[in-house]
Amino acid sequence: MTSAVTLQQVSCVFHSGGKEVRAVDGADLEVQAGEFFTLLGPSGSGKTTCLRMIGGFTLPTSGRILIHGEDVSQQPPYARPVNTVFQDYALFPHMSILDNVAYSQMVRGVDRATRDRRAQELLAMVRLPDVGQRKPAQLSGGQRQRVALARALINQPRVLLLDEPLGALDLKLREQMQVELKNLQRELGISFIFVTHDQHEALSMSDRIGVFNKGRIEQIATPAQLYRAPATRFVAEFVGAANLLEGAGARQLTGHASAMIRPELIRLGDAPGARARGTVAEAQYFGAFWRLRVASQAGPELLADVPATGSVPAVGQPAHLHWDAEAVHPLEAAA
Repeated sequence: MTSAVTLQQVSCVFHSGGKEVRAVDGADLEVQAGEFFTLLGPSGSGKTTCLRMIGGFTLPTSGRILIHGEDVSQQPPYARPVNTVFQDYALFPHMSILDNVAYSQMVRGVDRATRDRRAQELLAMVRLPDVGQRKPAQLSGGQRQRVALARALINQPRVLLLDEPLGALDLKLREQMQVELKNLQRELGISFIFVTHDQHEALSMSDRIGVFNKGRIEQIATPAQLYRAPATRFVAEFVGAANLLEGAGARQLTGHASAMIRPELIRLGDAPGARARGTVAEAQYFGAFWRLRVASQAGPELLADVPATGSVPAVGQPAHLHWDAEAVHPLEAAA
């Protein structure tokens, strides 16, 4: 596959209060053409700064950024074949929706009939064919997000950058927009680079994910690889719920100095053969399953996700925990 975006040892250093802050520290990254790639990490991890450097809003202190093979490291945003969708939509409140979508075409001197036709085509693509004459205030949050997408796509960028675009939406609408964004990306066939701190969002939408922590990329992998085989303790803990075991307790339960077990891979069973025994300290109901926090008799507390269809021990009752050897993922490097 061809590379759409390449970062080669890219760093971004700020100075604040007399201190050096390495917002991004030596990032190496390659996004393939037509790939939905997500930059995932907590606030302050460097993911948004990385996106801003790709878009040209922030220039790298060192390193190179290539877009489809061209070095754009020092180019301004308007000179790059990319466009950005922001969380706050950034729509002009006094303009009609059609004029908002067509705005960049107007700036480029495209005639009114051509830019309006193109804007209407894009509104139809994002399933808003009849809102062209409305103002942004007359639309819902989800509709305004679609308008922002249409506006970002009108100049036919080769890469679309999305900076937490679903953060302002309620849960149901977020889930709906996740599906629509992924379908739109498949339809367009261009690379999407998506920033989020939401692990579930990243896992459900992405072809691959780069996990950021303190300015560095800890791991790049498919969603399934990240979830099943995290490279570090940070990735294991940040991407999904996990039992992280270290030291003597880890060796006793798993045979490794540092290991991870996902809660859904732990099951309840009879006392004989149990790998851990304890008492239910907390039970949370999530619809499809109960999440039990079990205080182990001879080791750390463990989380176990138990299907809600069966019987579940109440708080204070004993629990016997079982898991298969394959459920244990060693994290030796994180010990």
